[in-house]
Amino acid sequence: MTIRVKVGEAKTHLSELLAKVEAGEEVVISRGDKPVAKLTPIEDRSDVADVIQEILAARKTYKRTTPEEIREWIEEGRRY
Repeated sequence: MTIRVKVGEAKTHLSELLAKVEAGEEVVISRGDKPVAKLTPIEDRSDVADVIQEILAARKTYKRTTPEEIREWIEEGRRY
């Protein structure tokens, strides 16, 4: 559910609005009738660290690129 509030009300009731956001609701803050900001819950990022570890582990299995290969790629790009 989306809650719409004006800037003054948001300033006065920020703690209450944050509690609603933590409960999963969205809050749209408007200046007059024009929406200017949205408060939304932050997604759980605990799994990001796990994904990063998986990527780092996979990278260890790859063959390292040599400086010679990099020079060859640079030269190849210059040919065209």
